[in-house]
Amino acid sequence: MPGKISAWSEIWGFLKVRKKWWLGPIIVMMLLIGALLIFAQTSALAPFIYAIF
Repeated sequence: MPGKISAWSEIWGFLKVRKKWWLGPIIVMMLLIGALLIFAQTSALAPFIYAIF
């Protein structure tokens, strides 16, 4: 896979060149909420996590 640029490096390059640092926290929160929802589907804590939303 030499010569291919990963999606993360593309996003990082965009944030760095365009000075869109305010997008960083939005991306991080979207990833955290997505991980929480995936975790909630397979966990016994699902009813409690869904109550938050």
